[in-house]
Amino acid sequence: MKAFLILEDGTVFCGESIGSTREVISEIVFNTSMTGYLEVLTDPSYAGQAVCMTYPLIGNYGITPDMESSRSWVDGYIVRELSRIPSNFRCQGTIQDFLKEQDIPGIAGIDTRALTKILRDKGTMNGMITTNENYNLDEILPRLKAYRTGDVVSKVTCSEATKLAGKGKKVALLDFGAKKNIAKSLNDRGCEVTIYPAHTPAAEILASNPDGIMLSNGPGDPKDCGPIIDEIKKLYDSEVPIFAICLGHQLMALATGCDTHKMKYGHRGGNHPVKDLETGRVYISSQNHGYVVDVDKLDPAVATPAFVNVNDGTNEGLKYTGKNIFTVQFHPEACPGPQDSGYLFDRFIEMMGGAANA
Repeated sequence: MKAFLILEDGTVFCGESIGSTREVISEIVFNTSMTGYLEVLTDPSYAGQAVCMTYPLIGNYGITPDMESSRSWVDGYIVRELSRIPSNFRCQGTIQDFLKEQDIPGIAGIDTRALTKILRDKGTMNGMITTNENYNLDEILPRLKAYRTGDVVSKVTCSEATKLAGKGKKVALLDFGAKKNIAKSLNDRGCEVTIYPAHTPAAEILASNPDGIMLSNGPGDPKDCGPIIDEIKKLYDSEVPIFAICLGHQLMALATGCDTHKMKYGHRGGNHPVKDLETGRVYISSQNHGYVVDVDKLDPAVATPAFVNVNDGTNEGLKYTGKNIFTVQFHPEACPGPQDSGYLFDRFIEMMGGAANA
């Protein structure tokens, strides 16, 4: 069956329908990872977005037990070619069947290089995936321009608190769309991890007397999270050590008076170099974000840059002045991607008074 990807600038790509045949409007973004497509599909940070994979062949090792959440969160999936016969000793099915089971519409067989170049040149834009061959551009384009991702954090967060048992430090993890490997990375280091819904009041978290607080990744514009930002300010005012990743990093910045802005096309992939400004070392990182903290408006009395992106100079982390708080824009838990910066979890445990690799 034919499928069409229609961008808000009027560009139309024609390909083959994959997965669900329902129509979807979403923000179109691209990811440069060569592997880890299942982790991308199940990363809650992609809620409200349709993902184009720049690597041309997707699905060659099938579906494996590597989901970062219990379901797929992407609005749509865009590939050059799907592997028809996956081969891997851990393979449990095909990506084609997975997309159908998860009701994810997609399109294959289009020139993903051309699509990526458009997004890099003009910036991230909205689009529609449809199987309707009689589409009407005059009717569709205004709908595309009007689309907003909205409050997607409320959509992806857990509904109730859950606990991972551990004999080490007690960590409260605020779930704004947390990937499973964040909690696992802490739990593997002996931490007892309690995962809280995104809108949990700060007073409730502090009343549990955690040794540390973790602010997770998540989807959408951080400025759409006003009530959450108010609660994070209360966590900042406490003396509890805090470590934040991705959206959590942006929310902490907003809670302390800094600003964020939308990037032209964001960072999404497993090969982004970041420099630790304290040591001078460069790490290859996994990233997935379309917004960035504006360090030009950063008050050094509140925080100072800790990491910088080697490619474009954008901020990749902050160290908070006079506080036991540090935040990063990238993903030290990876999945998919390199785990070069996994040492940051050890640094967090040391901040809580524990021993690294305990």
